[in-house]
Amino acid sequence: MTFNSKKNRIIFIDLLRAFAVLQMVQGHTVDVLLSNDYRNFDSTIFSIWFFMRGMTAPIFLFTAGTVFTYLLRLAKEPFLKNHRVKKGIFRFLLLVGLGYLIRYPTATVVVFSDVTPEQWAIFFTVDVLHLIGFGILFIMLFAFISEKVGNRDTLIFSLGALFFFGLWPFIVQISWTNYFPVPIAAYFYEKTGSLFPLFPWVGYLLCGAMLGSYLAKKPFIFKTTRFSLKLAIMGSLLIFLFAISKIIYNSTQNEVIKYLTDSYGLLSLRVGFVLILNSIVSFVSLKLNSIPKLLVLIGRNTLSIYVAHLVILFGSAWSPGLILLFDKSLNVWNTTVSAFLMIITMTIMVVVIHRLKIRNKEIIT
Repeated sequence: MTFNSKKNRIIFIDLLRAFAVLQMVQGHTVDVLLSNDYRNFDSTIFSIWFFMRGMTAPIFLFTAGTVFTYLLRLAKEPFLKNHRVKKGIFRFLLLVGLGYLIRYPTATVVVFSDVTPEQWAIFFTVDVLHLIGFGILFIMLFAFISEKVGNRDTLIFSLGALFFFGLWPFIVQISWTNYFPVPIAAYFYEKTGSLFPLFPWVGYLLCGAMLGSYLAKKPFIFKTTRFSLKLAIMGSLLIFLFAISKIIYNSTQNEVIKYLTDSYGLLSLRVGFVLILNSIVSFVSLKLNSIPKLLVLIGRNTLSIYVAHLVILFGSAWSPGLILLFDKSLNVWNTTVSAFLMIITMTIMVVVIHRLKIRNKEIIT
């Protein structure tokens, strides 16, 4: 999703989108290539990298929810007449379709006789593309409900986030394959191999939706120090809740309480960290009237970057990936260089895409 109007462009969101997708690219690259010999939590550098890798998806999803909802609410049109709804439905179909396409089990397209159970399992894995697609669908559903109850976005989106967060520890305990076929069960828990089931991950998109709605209602609020301070306070409160959860976890012998405090504490940590990061970046952006166009282009082409770097790393039904040659076999130096090369490659791809689009416009006009 892109900001179509320069006057409505929110610089700190552009920076966060670029940061999130580049962080995802280097995270995947390092995870695929770095030898297990160097994955040592006694290393401060590796521990920081591992922590930030765990925060990449919440940042990415939160920002996606913010941008989509911001544009949806910025239109100032009734839901059923809002052109962003049609675009959202198209985006949902595109993302889910691409999610299955990059994991397609056979190069022959329609002949499945040689597909192994393992390949089918990979095909039905729910990845971040499926998740964002369905997340957009849920955002639109809750936006419609909000309109029907008096445009109470904050209340409806927060209830939606609490639904996906609150039920998560219980949902993952259910053997969903006993009730649904694997393609459907994969959306509910990770035991089918899914990386991003709906619970709890849609909750991060809905948290972002709250911010997106707020920004659309108060278009210039992000240019104030008060806005950054509010985000910092909310993030700090959630980090404080995480600290409380750790105290409870360490002081109780009740396994149920341990499980719940650990689960909800992790959610508090992630959302709190994302809010504090938003606070810092928004504060830094207060003095900026613009940022390098390259960063805007990177944020605008997150989908292309995501798909391209995954195909390069993991391959597809039609091409091999680097994982076949270098799976967890490189030292720190070679892995670092490879991550930089991957980022450079994705950046060049974005520039080429942009120039081709401009050239096409010139030809058409």
